[in-house]
Amino acid sequence: MTPDRCFSLLLALRSRPDTTVAALAEETGVSERTVMRDLRWLQDAGFPVLARRGRYGGVSMLPGGALDTSRLTPPEREHLALTGLDDDQRRRLGVEEVSDRARRKVAGARPGDGLIAVGDLVASDNRPWFGREPGGVSPAALIGDLRRGVRLKVHYERTGRPAQWRTVDPYGLLAKGGRWYLVADEAGTPRLLNLLKIDRWEPLRTARRLRPGVRLAAVAAELTSGWETGGDLEVHLRIQGYQVERAQRILGSRLTLGEPEPDGTTPGVLRCRVLEDVRQLLAFADSATITGPPEARERIKALAQRIVDHYRGSSAPEVR
Repeated sequence: MTPDRCFSLLLALRSRPDTTVAALAEETGVSERTVMRDLRWLQDAGFPVLARRGRYGGVSMLPGGALDTSRLTPPEREHLALTGLDDDQRRRLGVEEVSDRARRKVAGARPGDGLIAVGDLVASDNRPWFGREPGGVSPAALIGDLRRGVRLKVHYERTGRPAQWRTVDPYGLLAKGGRWYLVADEAGTPRLLNLLKIDRWEPLRTARRLRPGVRLAAVAAELTSGWETGGDLEVHLRIQGYQVERAQRILGSRLTLGEPEPDGTTPGVLRCRVLEDVRQLLAFADSATITGPPEARERIKALAQRIVDHYRGSSAPEVR
Protein backbone atom coordinates (compact mmCIF):
# COMPACT_ATOMS: atom_id res chain seq x y z
CA MET A 1 0.00 0.00 0.00
CA THR A 2 1.30 3.41 -0.93
CA PRO A 3 1.53 6.09 1.79
CA ASP A 4 -0.97 8.29 -0.07
CA ARG A 5 -3.55 5.49 -0.17
CA CYS A 6 -2.90 4.71 3.49
CA PHE A 7 -3.73 8.28 4.52
CA SER A 8 -6.69 8.45 2.11
CA LEU A 9 -8.21 5.36 3.71
CA LEU A 10 -7.62 6.67 7.22
CA LEU A 11 -9.19 10.02 6.33
CA ALA A 12 -12.24 8.34 4.79
CA LEU A 13 -12.70 6.04 7.79
CA ARG A 14 -12.27 8.90 10.27
CA SER A 15 -14.69 11.23 8.48
CA ARG A 16 -17.52 8.68 8.14
CA PRO A 17 -19.02 6.64 10.96
CA ASP A 18 -19.67 3.81 8.53
CA THR A 19 -18.82 3.07 4.90
CA THR A 20 -18.40 0.14 2.50
CA VAL A 21 -15.54 -1.54 0.69
CA ALA A 22 -17.07 -0.50 -2.65
CA ALA A 23 -17.18 3.16 -1.57
CA LEU A 24 -13.58 3.06 -0.39
CA ALA A 25 -12.50 1.43 -3.66
CA GLU A 26 -14.19 4.16 -5.69
CA GLU A 27 -12.66 6.90 -3.57
CA THR A 28 -9.10 5.54 -3.68
CA GLY A 29 -9.22 4.38 -7.31
CA VAL A 30 -8.33 0.73 -6.68
CA SER A 31 -10.19 -2.57 -6.72
CA GLU A 32 -12.29 -3.86 -3.83
CA ARG A 33 -9.81 -6.71 -3.42
CA THR A 34 -6.99 -4.19 -2.97
CA VAL A 35 -9.05 -2.26 -0.40
CA MET A 36 -9.60 -5.47 1.59
CA ARG A 37 -5.85 -6.14 1.55
CA ASP A 38 -5.16 -2.56 2.66
CA LEU A 39 -7.70 -2.84 5.48
CA ARG A 40 -5.98 -6.01 6.72
CA TRP A 41 -2.67 -4.13 6.67
CA LEU A 42 -4.19 -1.36 8.81
CA GLN A 43 -5.57 -3.95 11.24
CA ASP A 44 -2.16 -5.63 11.47
CA ALA A 45 -0.58 -2.23 12.16
CA GLY A 46 -2.85 -1.80 15.19
CA PHE A 47 -5.62 0.43 13.83
CA PRO A 48 -9.08 -0.48 15.21
CA VAL A 49 -10.62 -1.06 11.77
CA LEU A 50 -13.79 -3.13 11.87
CA ALA A 51 -14.86 -4.89 8.65
CA ARG A 52 -18.16 -6.77 8.67
CA ARG A 53 -19.34 -9.06 5.88
CA GLY A 54 -22.85 -9.88 4.80
CA ARG A 55 -26.02 -7.96 4.02
CA TYR A 56 -25.53 -5.49 6.86
CA GLY A 57 -21.78 -5.36 6.60
CA GLY A 58 -19.56 -2.35 6.25
CA VAL A 59 -16.27 -0.82 7.30
CA SER A 60 -15.74 1.50 10.24
CA MET A 61 -13.00 2.66 12.58
CA LEU A 62 -13.51 2.44 16.32
CA PRO A 63 -12.48 5.36 18.56
CA GLY A 64 -8.75 5.78 18.99
CA GLY A 65 -7.86 5.22 15.38
CA ALA A 66 -6.66 8.66 14.36
CA LEU A 67 -3.11 9.04 13.08
CA ASP A 68 -1.21 12.27 13.58
CA THR A 69 0.53 12.42 10.20
CA SER A 70 2.68 15.31 11.35
CA ARG A 71 4.59 12.84 13.51
CA LEU A 72 5.87 11.05 10.40
CA THR A 73 8.82 12.39 8.43
CA PRO A 74 8.73 12.13 4.61
CA PRO A 75 11.09 9.09 4.61
CA GLU A 76 8.94 7.42 7.26
CA ARG A 77 5.78 7.97 5.20
CA GLU A 78 7.57 6.42 2.24
CA HIS A 79 8.48 3.33 4.23
CA LEU A 80 4.86 2.62 5.14
CA ALA A 81 4.63 1.22 1.60
CA LEU A 82 7.22 -1.48 2.34
CA THR A 83 4.76 -4.19 3.31
CA GLY A 84 5.60 -7.89 3.33
CA LEU A 85 9.31 -7.53 4.22
CA ASP A 86 10.65 -9.07 7.41
CA ASP A 87 13.30 -7.44 9.58
CA ASP A 88 16.17 -9.26 7.87
CA GLN A 89 15.05 -8.11 4.43
CA ARG A 90 14.70 -4.53 5.64
CA ARG A 91 18.25 -4.78 6.99
CA ARG A 92 19.52 -6.04 3.62
CA LEU A 93 17.72 -3.17 1.91
CA GLY A 94 19.31 -0.68 4.30
CA VAL A 95 16.02 0.74 5.58
CA GLU A 96 15.69 -1.06 8.91
CA GLU A 97 16.11 2.01 11.12
CA VAL A 98 13.70 4.30 9.24
CA SER A 99 11.12 1.54 8.83
CA ASP A 100 11.23 0.71 12.52
CA ARG A 101 10.59 4.36 13.44
CA ALA A 102 7.62 4.56 11.06
CA ARG A 103 6.12 1.31 12.32
CA ARG A 104 6.50 2.36 15.97
CA LYS A 105 4.65 5.61 15.29
CA VAL A 106 1.90 3.86 13.35
CA ALA A 107 1.55 1.23 16.07
CA GLY A 108 0.93 4.02 18.56
CA ALA A 109 -2.75 3.93 17.63
CA ARG A 110 -3.90 0.88 19.60
CA PRO A 111 -7.44 -0.45 19.92
CA GLY A 112 -9.09 0.16 23.26
CA ASP A 113 -10.97 -3.16 23.39
CA GLY A 114 -8.39 -4.91 25.58
CA LEU A 115 -7.34 -7.29 22.78
CA ILE A 116 -3.72 -7.94 21.95
CA ALA A 117 -2.75 -6.31 18.64
CA VAL A 118 -2.33 -8.77 15.76
CA GLY A 119 1.09 -7.32 15.04
CA ASP A 120 2.24 -8.53 18.47
CA LEU A 121 1.11 -12.08 17.74
CA VAL A 122 2.62 -12.66 14.28
CA ALA A 123 6.29 -12.95 13.34
CA SER A 124 7.52 -13.19 9.75
CA ASP A 125 10.65 -14.84 8.39
CA ASN A 126 10.88 -14.94 4.59
CA ARG A 127 14.17 -16.84 4.47
CA PRO A 128 14.11 -20.41 3.10
CA TRP A 129 14.89 -23.20 5.51
CA PHE A 130 18.63 -23.70 6.02
CA GLY A 131 19.28 -20.61 3.91
CA ARG A 132 22.67 -18.98 4.15
CA GLU A 133 23.38 -15.28 4.20
CA PRO A 134 22.83 -14.26 0.55
CA GLY A 135 25.78 -13.03 -1.48
CA GLY A 136 25.94 -11.11 -4.74
CA VAL A 137 24.93 -7.49 -5.03
CA SER A 138 23.34 -6.01 -1.92
CA PRO A 139 19.90 -4.48 -2.54
CA ALA A 140 20.96 -1.57 -0.31
CA ALA A 141 23.84 -0.79 -2.70
CA LEU A 142 21.58 -0.94 -5.75
CA ILE A 143 18.59 1.00 -4.43
CA GLY A 144 20.26 4.42 -4.82
CA ASP A 145 20.66 4.10 -8.60
CA LEU A 146 17.17 2.59 -8.90
CA ARG A 147 15.67 5.65 -7.22
CA ARG A 148 17.34 7.90 -9.80
CA GLY A 149 15.28 6.21 -12.53
CA VAL A 150 18.15 5.53 -14.92
CA ARG A 151 19.05 2.61 -17.15
CA LEU A 152 21.58 0.11 -15.82
CA LYS A 153 24.33 -2.03 -17.31
CA VAL A 154 24.60 -5.19 -15.21
CA HIS A 155 27.32 -7.83 -15.39
CA TYR A 156 25.19 -10.96 -15.16
CA GLU A 157 26.17 -14.62 -15.03
CA ARG A 158 23.73 -17.25 -16.24
CA THR A 159 24.10 -20.89 -15.24
CA GLY A 160 26.64 -22.63 -17.45
CA ARG A 161 27.46 -19.46 -19.41
CA PRO A 162 30.12 -16.78 -18.97
CA ALA A 163 29.03 -13.48 -17.44
CA GLN A 164 27.92 -10.79 -19.89
CA TRP A 165 27.04 -7.10 -19.75
CA ARG A 166 23.31 -6.49 -20.21
CA THR A 167 21.52 -3.14 -20.51
CA VAL A 168 18.19 -3.07 -18.70
CA ASP A 169 15.42 -0.65 -17.78
CA PRO A 170 14.68 -1.39 -14.10
CA TYR A 171 11.27 -1.33 -12.47
CA GLY A 172 12.66 -2.12 -9.02
CA LEU A 173 13.43 -4.97 -6.63
CA LEU A 174 11.49 -8.10 -5.70
CA ALA A 175 12.07 -10.05 -2.46
CA LYS A 176 10.81 -13.61 -2.87
CA GLY A 177 11.68 -16.92 -1.27
CA GLY A 178 14.60 -15.47 0.69
CA ARG A 179 16.24 -13.99 -2.41
CA TRP A 180 16.33 -10.58 -4.07
CA TYR A 181 15.67 -10.01 -7.77
CA LEU A 182 16.01 -7.04 -10.10
CA VAL A 183 12.80 -6.66 -12.13
CA ALA A 184 13.58 -4.97 -15.44
CA ASP A 185 12.85 -4.78 -19.14
CA GLU A 186 15.57 -5.85 -21.54
CA ALA A 187 14.85 -4.67 -25.08
CA GLY A 188 11.18 -4.41 -24.09
CA THR A 189 11.00 -7.94 -22.63
CA PRO A 190 10.45 -8.38 -18.87
CA ARG A 191 13.28 -10.09 -16.98
CA LEU A 192 13.87 -11.37 -13.46
CA LEU A 193 17.59 -11.04 -12.60
CA ASN A 194 18.85 -12.75 -9.44
CA LEU A 195 21.08 -10.37 -7.45
CA LEU A 196 23.26 -13.38 -6.57
CA LYS A 197 24.35 -13.47 -10.22
CA ILE A 198 25.12 -9.75 -10.57
CA ASP A 199 28.71 -9.02 -9.54
CA ARG A 200 28.78 -5.36 -10.64
CA TRP A 201 26.73 -2.75 -12.45
CA GLU A 202 27.00 0.70 -14.00
CA PRO A 203 24.29 3.41 -14.00
CA LEU A 204 23.85 5.08 -17.39
CA ARG A 205 23.06 8.72 -18.01
CA THR A 206 19.85 8.00 -19.88
CA ALA A 207 16.48 7.67 -18.14
CA ARG A 208 14.91 4.24 -17.94
CA ARG A 209 12.46 3.44 -20.74
CA LEU A 210 9.54 1.53 -19.30
CA ARG A 211 6.47 0.29 -21.08
CA PRO A 212 3.63 2.84 -20.69
CA GLY A 213 1.31 2.20 -17.77
CA VAL A 214 3.23 -0.85 -16.49
CA ARG A 215 4.26 -0.94 -12.84
CA LEU A 216 6.64 -3.05 -10.77
CA ALA A 217 3.98 -5.18 -9.05
CA ALA A 218 2.36 -6.18 -12.35
CA VAL A 219 5.67 -7.13 -14.01
CA ALA A 220 6.82 -9.10 -10.95
CA ALA A 221 3.50 -10.97 -10.79
CA GLU A 222 3.72 -11.80 -14.50
CA LEU A 223 7.26 -13.13 -14.22
CA THR A 224 6.82 -15.14 -11.03
CA SER A 225 3.54 -16.72 -12.13
CA GLY A 226 5.30 -17.90 -15.28
CA TRP A 227 7.99 -19.62 -13.22
CA GLU A 228 5.62 -21.14 -10.69
CA THR A 229 3.33 -22.73 -13.26
CA GLY A 230 6.27 -24.44 -14.97
CA GLY A 231 6.70 -24.80 -18.72
CA ASP A 232 4.96 -26.39 -21.68
CA LEU A 233 6.60 -29.84 -21.39
CA GLU A 234 4.28 -32.24 -19.54
CA VAL A 235 5.99 -35.20 -17.86
CA HIS A 236 3.59 -37.92 -16.72
CA LEU A 237 4.56 -39.99 -13.69
CA ARG A 238 3.38 -42.19 -10.85
CA ILE A 239 4.41 -41.57 -7.25
CA GLN A 240 4.29 -44.00 -4.34
CA GLY A 241 1.70 -42.90 -1.81
CA TYR A 242 4.17 -42.34 1.03
CA GLN A 243 6.09 -39.82 -1.13
CA VAL A 244 3.12 -37.75 -2.35
CA GLU A 245 3.31 -35.14 0.41
CA ARG A 246 7.07 -34.75 -0.07
CA ALA A 247 6.62 -34.40 -3.85
CA GLN A 248 4.02 -31.65 -3.36
CA ARG A 249 6.36 -29.82 -0.99
CA ILE A 250 9.38 -29.99 -3.30
CA LEU A 251 7.73 -29.60 -6.72
CA GLY A 252 4.98 -27.18 -5.66
CA SER A 253 2.51 -25.85 -8.20
CA ARG A 254 4.40 -27.47 -11.08
CA LEU A 255 2.99 -30.84 -10.00
CA THR A 256 -0.67 -31.76 -10.61
CA LEU A 257 -1.87 -34.95 -8.98
CA GLY A 258 -4.77 -37.27 -9.77
CA GLU A 259 -6.67 -39.71 -7.59
CA PRO A 260 -4.74 -42.54 -5.83
CA GLU A 261 -4.75 -45.88 -7.62
CA PRO A 262 -5.47 -49.31 -6.04
CA ASP A 263 -1.77 -50.24 -6.38
CA GLY A 264 -0.78 -47.52 -3.91
CA THR A 265 0.56 -45.03 -6.48
CA THR A 266 -0.79 -41.62 -7.43
CA PRO A 267 -0.64 -40.39 -11.05
CA GLY A 268 0.60 -36.90 -11.72
CA VAL A 269 1.83 -34.42 -14.31
CA LEU A 270 4.99 -32.35 -13.82
CA ARG A 271 5.24 -29.24 -15.98
CA CYS A 272 8.83 -28.57 -17.09
CA ARG A 273 10.46 -25.76 -19.01
CA VAL A 274 13.12 -27.98 -20.57
CA LEU A 275 13.73 -31.73 -20.66
CA GLU A 276 16.65 -31.40 -18.24
CA ASP A 277 14.17 -30.46 -15.48
CA VAL A 278 13.35 -34.17 -15.04
CA ARG A 279 16.53 -34.42 -12.92
CA GLN A 280 14.39 -33.08 -10.05
CA LEU A 281 12.79 -36.54 -9.90
CA LEU A 282 16.11 -38.20 -9.07
CA ALA A 283 15.50 -37.13 -5.47
CA PHE A 284 12.65 -39.68 -5.34
CA ALA A 285 14.73 -42.64 -6.62
CA ASP A 286 12.44 -45.61 -7.42
CA SER A 287 9.42 -44.13 -5.62
CA ALA A 288 8.58 -42.02 -8.71
CA THR A 289 8.25 -43.53 -12.17
CA ILE A 290 8.05 -41.48 -15.38
CA THR A 291 5.46 -42.96 -17.76
CA GLY A 292 5.89 -40.50 -20.60
CA PRO A 293 6.89 -38.97 -22.88
CA PRO A 294 9.58 -41.44 -24.05
CA GLU A 295 12.32 -38.76 -24.19
CA ALA A 296 11.71 -37.96 -20.53
CA ARG A 297 12.10 -41.64 -19.58
CA GLU A 298 15.31 -41.91 -21.58
CA ARG A 299 16.76 -38.77 -20.01
CA ILE A 300 16.08 -39.89 -16.43
CA LYS A 301 17.63 -43.29 -17.24
CA ALA A 302 20.74 -41.59 -18.64
CA LEU A 303 21.06 -39.37 -15.57
CA ALA A 304 20.67 -42.35 -13.24
CA GLN A 305 23.28 -44.29 -15.21
CA ARG A 306 25.74 -41.41 -14.87
CA ILE A 307 25.35 -41.59 -11.10
CA VAL A 308 25.98 -45.37 -11.14
CA ASP A 309 29.04 -44.94 -13.36
CA HIS A 310 30.36 -42.17 -11.13
CA TYR A 311 30.29 -44.28 -7.98
CA ARG A 312 31.47 -47.41 -9.78
CA GLY A 313 34.65 -45.63 -10.86
CA SER A 314 35.28 -43.54 -7.75
CA SER A 315 37.59 -44.63 -4.96
CA ALA A 316 36.32 -43.19 -1.70
CA PRO A 317 38.67 -43.21 1.31
CA GLU A 318 38.00 -45.90 3.87
CA VAL A 319 35.90 -44.76 6.82
CA ARG A 320 37.10 -46.02 10.19
